[in-house]
Amino acid sequence: MSLLPAVLITGASSGIGTVYAERFARRGHDLVLVARDTARLDALAVRLRHNTGVAIDVLPADLTLRSDLATVEARLREDARIGILINNAGIAQSGGFTEQSADSIEQLITLNTLALTRLAAAVAPRLANAGEGAIINIGSVVGLAPEFGMSVYGATKAFVLFLSQGLSLELTPKGVYVQAVLPATTRTEIWQRAGIDINTLPEVMDVGELVDAALVGFDRRETVTIPPLHVAERWDTLDASRQGLLSDIRQAQAAERYRPTE
Repeated sequence: MSLLPAVLITGASSGIGTVYAERFARRGHDLVLVARDTARLDALAVRLRHNTGVAIDVLPADLTLRSDLATVEARLREDARIGILINNAGIAQSGGFTEQSADSIEQLITLNTLALTRLAAAVAPRLANAGEGAIINIGSVVGLAPEFGMSVYGATKAFVLFLSQGLSLELTPKGVYVQAVLPATTRTEIWQRAGIDINTLPEVMDVGELVDAALVGFDRRETVTIPPLHVAERWDTLDASRQGLLSDIRQAQAAERYRPTE
């Protein structure tokens, strides 16, 4: 058994989740792998045990089902070995807002926001009490860009960014590191499952490059890591502008431009 904290990874059966599993296993961390596809999880676990020698538990779960979600929550609350949560599970959706069904919207919001938040809430009190640990939430640059036309998906990823920033402010003083990772288009199965042909997209990042970059940000303890952003000052400027906007809000009175003219 590793002396390093174990890592629980959702959406571990493919894409970003699988690569995170590979990278943390190489670092010597034991793993708890969560996803719906038991066969793929088992195959990944066998390979990583053989290649790295770490201990790996497979925990099949569909996080859109309350019973399965509750099982993973209980594991996070009760297993003191788990010191890192990677909230990676998520789905995308093709088509415009008016073309999407209510059920598909509910499923997307449930997985991308509700499940992610409940899992963070399950582990955070224990990590805070221990004074150490980390939560990695996988967002998206789409959460910054309503212009991209993925309104519901982008809204869930904006939620992930906001939640991560808020949790960072709350939990950092208690010794818990929270990181939001914002990929752009990455070569994973999420697009195929959403009915989008990734080969029609102009620029696509390899998933290994994405995760390796995210781990550089993790090791530096960045609050927000945006691997495809090549001019880091753009984020700094955006954040400074946001704080400047907040400083100009006067809650007691409406702005002059909104006052009725007689």
